[in-house]
Amino acid sequence: MKIGLPGTTTQPQTFFMRSLFILLLVIAGIQASAQITGQVKDGQGNLLTGTTVSLMRVQDSALIKYAVSGDEGVFMFKEVTHGSYRLTASFVGHQPFLSEIFEFSENPFRLDIVMQKLSSDLAGVVVTAKKPVVEVRADKMILNVEGTINATGSDALELLRKAPGVTVDKDENISLSGKNGVQVFIDGRPTPLAGQDLAQYLKSMQSSNIEAIELITNPSAKYEAAGNAGIINIRLKKNKALGTNGSVNAGYNIGIYSKYNTGFSLNHRNQKLNLFGNYNYNNNKNQNSLSIDRSVADSFFSTRNTIIAQSKNHNFKAGADYFINKQNTLGIIVNGSVSEIGMANNSRTSIASQTGNTNRWLVANNRSSLERNNVGLNLNYSYNHQQGKSLNLNGDMGKYELGNDQFQPNFYYDPSGQTLTSSVIYQMIAPTDISIKSLKADWEQNFAKGKLGFGGKTAFISTENDFKRYNVFNNSKELDIERSNGFNYKENINALYVNYNRAFTGFMIQGGLRAENTITEGVSNGMRHNGSGFVKYDSTFKRNYTDLFPSAAITFNKNPMSQFSVTYSRRVDRPAYQDLNPFEFKLDEYTYQKGNIDLRPQYTNSFGITHTFKYRLNTTLNYSRVKNMFVQWIDTAEISKSFITKKNLATQDIVSLNISYPFQYKSYSLFANLNANRSHYTADFGPGRQVDLNAYGLSIFAQNSLRFAKTWTAELSGFYNAPTIYQGAFQAKSMWGVDAGLQKQLFAGKATLKASVSDVFNSLQFHGKTEFAGQVSNFTSRWESQQFKISLNYRFGNTGVKAARQRGTASEEETKRVQQGGGMGIGQ
Repeated sequence: MKIGLPGTTTQPQTFFMRSLFILLLVIAGIQASAQITGQVKDGQGNLLTGTTVSLMRVQDSALIKYAVSGDEGVFMFKEVTHGSYRLTASFVGHQPFLSEIFEFSENPFRLDIVMQKLSSDLAGVVVTAKKPVVEVRADKMILNVEGTINATGSDALELLRKAPGVTVDKDENISLSGKNGVQVFIDGRPTPLAGQDLAQYLKSMQSSNIEAIELITNPSAKYEAAGNAGIINIRLKKNKALGTNGSVNAGYNIGIYSKYNTGFSLNHRNQKLNLFGNYNYNNNKNQNSLSIDRSVADSFFSTRNTIIAQSKNHNFKAGADYFINKQNTLGIIVNGSVSEIGMANNSRTSIASQTGNTNRWLVANNRSSLERNNVGLNLNYSYNHQQGKSLNLNGDMGKYELGNDQFQPNFYYDPSGQTLTSSVIYQMIAPTDISIKSLKADWEQNFAKGKLGFGGKTAFISTENDFKRYNVFNNSKELDIERSNGFNYKENINALYVNYNRAFTGFMIQGGLRAENTITEGVSNGMRHNGSGFVKYDSTFKRNYTDLFPSAAITFNKNPMSQFSVTYSRRVDRPAYQDLNPFEFKLDEYTYQKGNIDLRPQYTNSFGITHTFKYRLNTTLNYSRVKNMFVQWIDTAEISKSFITKKNLATQDIVSLNISYPFQYKSYSLFANLNANRSHYTADFGPGRQVDLNAYGLSIFAQNSLRFAKTWTAELSGFYNAPTIYQGAFQAKSMWGVDAGLQKQLFAGKATLKASVSDVFNSLQFHGKTEFAGQVSNFTSRWESQQFKISLNYRFGNTGVKAARQRGTASEEETKRVQQGGGMGIGQ
């Protein structure tokens, strides 16, 4: 049997061609005119290569273009219209440069720049920088969440749902550019959670506590090899201003139910010590609906679920940095979250024969009480030498406690739905404890006219699961020994890597190799009845394997206005413990979910070509081949029962195209992103159980921003996902949504009031279909996507960042960004 999706072969291609045509028209319509050139030197007359030069329009202080001084210190701005301008420039170890105002009306026009070195008496210089809403770099895209209006009142999962190239399916699995296997990091550290546990954790994180989301599609050897589609790194806020400062925030959302959140942050920083901390609380009540129509064998099941979830989440973070001197820093960070979630699922299923006549009803209104608690400790040390040497040491410990207590009644009624014929009631209690310990070291130094980096990491993860199922009789319950189980899982990953990059005349190279040894052990034990009594069984499995993960990139930048990059990387996704866990989690008597202890790692080889035009238009073409791809599969058991599990699909071949472009005119800015992909899936699970299909995907993201009346900003954003096939199994219809918001600066910029409406047209919903092994299932899922949100943030204390003492100042970071081939963002 072959799985196909009618219409997906032509519709995404037509939509893609139209969108590409419109995007090219916008680009072609930009007016071409005169140019500005110059040369950058230091105070001693030495030429400076790699200086970031910005062209600012005097009328509205708008950033018009970026340039980077090349060989001989020369920079150039082309296609500049006549008007009044200023130049700004930044270079590591030098004072920021700001030119006098000049009138540009000649061609050619030349203005040279002289950069003065920083000295100790410049500690009072304050650098003010505005982050763009979206930054596009050679290896990643950065969404600066704290600057966006429509992020107000959102949680981390909701933000990802609307991020460029990211899709979240009905079961809240995350994929990037058409590929599953995304590795989620928090502040640069991987989280051990996956599936629903990860989704619940992301829902507990409020946007008010998030600084930025990084979509890293081409990680270097320095990063862990896990993540077939790449890495999504969620950076939490950390104040960098000198002095004592902080902020308080409060927000209110209303959809079907009310939700509210509040929090605060405090920071004290001087020349020797930085103390920081924040706390956020949110109380949410949400309603979701899920409809499942399933036909298998001679039966038809039609299920309607209404799920109401009430959650209370506390998130906290505290830390300190001690600056021993200009070169050495010690740090400590403690963070965590405490979440209580109550879920009520009102479920009603009609069970009919093939003739369509209902022969009975199943009412399964279950209740669940969940706990999601975690705490982490990080100790870090950094050494930075002026000669380009740096050492970073990190030690991490983490503890996750997950609790699940589910009460599952199953009441069967006659065809009229009035007379109770039988009932089965059970309770499932499943606590999980996860322990993480890791040590990591990274060293960088100048070597052979380039930069050499090497390091290693060792990590230990231990997971203990205890699943107990009880049969409930009136006011008593009895342990079901055969359906209770224990599952313990241990994973040890040891890694070494080396990475080298060097700039030549007209091109740059980067290459790396990472070696990872993985040792895993899973123990599933319980009791089984052998006819005469219960006997113990032990399904233990052990694996020990070592893999090499090369990565390479070459960037051709002889013409800074038109740069090409070619990349390659090999990556891996290891099964999460939840996907190996053989427990059966039941939705009702006919639907359940279970793990697969035979699940193997999936490997990806990825090739990419990126073109950056005038630091703005970024185009990336990527090809990936995934071996042993993970898929969430719906299969049959006991003729009419359905279960969901993870399996290894044979292969996935995927080609993707990503185009992004920022545009700015005076106080208006636009960021547009288009991602198109084609996947080919093949697998053979036996007679009548083959997979051979093509799937097309298309997603479009756009964000518009308009500043007016000095203190007001309006924002309109939206996304569209075309019909596609998720994980080679779910045929999904299109999804789209539009958000709108307003922002007002108050009290001389110390306070910000934001109001927005998410999913303005109430269009967000998931429609999907699967067909396999004689079973056809149709899904429809909706959630409280349309909400009115309002928030107020008030900042107090000192907010200046002093350039001479602040590590990673705006000028230094901006210089690094452009030198690495990054493109322009949108001014906020």
